[in-house]
Amino acid sequence: QVQLVESGGGLAQPGGSLGLSCPASGFPFSSYAMSWARQAPGKGLEWVSGIYSDGSDTYYADSVKGRFTISRDNAKNTLYLQMNSLKPEDTALYYCAKAPWSTVITDPLEYDYWGQGTQVTVSS
Repeated sequence: QVQLVESGGGLAQPGGSLGLSCPASGFPFSSYAMSWARQAPGKGLEWVSGIYSDGSDTYYADSVKGRFTISRDNAKNTLYLQMNSLKPEDTALYYCAKAPWSTVITDPLEYDYWGQGTQVTVSS
């Protein structure tokens, strides 16, 4: 079955960096777009970034553009998110999600499989 397992979350200071990973299994990883989304305490699910199945194009929410970088290694079936210049408002539970097709969609409700999430806390 499809499995997505996020890791790499933790505590960072404002201005600091964290890197998230999401190894995937149970489906042909290189055939599907992938995204990261997050949910802050008391708020709804927010799409953060997405990448085409072949890695040829990436997309970012305005709130993270210029600070976060999404990437994928199709040989290792793994999705990544490098987060730099972190802000307290980046504090959230971060999820990786599989799209039902090869191109990026920004509506989290359209994704068909999700990981369990990894907590990112930005605080001094």
